[in-house]
Amino acid sequence: MLDSTESLRRFMRVAELGSFTKAADSLNLPKASLSQAVQQLETKLQTQLFHRTTRKVQLTSDGQLFYEKSKDVLSEIEELETLFISDDSQISGIVRVNMSQPMARHLVIPALHDFLQRYPKLNIEISSEDRKVDLISEGYDCVVRTGEVEESGMIMRKIGDMQQTNFASPGYLVMYGEPKSIADLQHHWLIHYQTSSHHRFDGFEYQHNGESHSVKMHSRICVNNTDAYRAACVAGLGIMQAPKLGAMEMLASGQLVEILPTLTAPSMTVFILFPHRRNLSKRVRVFMDWLCEVIQSHL
Repeated sequence: MLDSTESLRRFMRVAELGSFTKAADSLNLPKASLSQAVQQLETKLQTQLFHRTTRKVQLTSDGQLFYEKSKDVLSEIEELETLFISDDSQISGIVRVNMSQPMARHLVIPALHDFLQRYPKLNIEISSEDRKVDLISEGYDCVVRTGEVEESGMIMRKIGDMQQTNFASPGYLVMYGEPKSIADLQHHWLIHYQTSSHHRFDGFEYQHNGESHSVKMHSRICVNNTDAYRAACVAGLGIMQAPKLGAMEMLASGQLVEILPTLTAPSMTVFILFPHRRNLSKRVRVFMDWLCEVIQSHL
């Protein structure tokens, strides 16, 4: 019979990944072990925790409630387990974080080796997606977000402000000329961007005398992720407004150039978000502190 803490951990992994097979692979355990652990919990609790079909595994309403409570309980247990550890290098466990692909690729992953050398018993799971993830239901310890953030029940920690830049490809500028003023934009194209919440950015944003302005521009393409956004700009389909972070390699290779340097969009605030818990585990605290330092050093 498994101890209660290990049973909770196995249950939570199945809940987070929505699959016994994926959870078993991630924990390097037989699928039967996870199934047995969940069945034992359900018998003990006298309720069904998952709806099981051949295609997916989904939490029941009781399972969702049990999942929320289990996260708090495990956080408390982890805090107790590290309470008297004076050597931080002995902190262990997994930290799951979500951030943009450019931030992961250019800032965090290159610096991660030194962090893992400092904390050899920690494992980091990085997810990079353009969509807005749900920290609780998807089991993230923290996420990094930029721009306007509307999250209820989350703690927001401001990291800093990320400057934005205007970009175009050399081929685009040969065809349409380089704009030198806002008035020139009437003869140009803008790559439109649509977020996962269906908000469409269809205007050229800039600041003048401390105020923000936006000029609507025609477009021949609208995209919904940052990879496609940069690819469309490199292909000469229009002007792009974005942080320089994701375009550094394209700038260095000459695929993109900066334009209108005095007419940039407002800076984007960078936040780290994490669930509101009374006691945050030490592994998550040390990782978030390090993550903030890494990002701040490049803003």
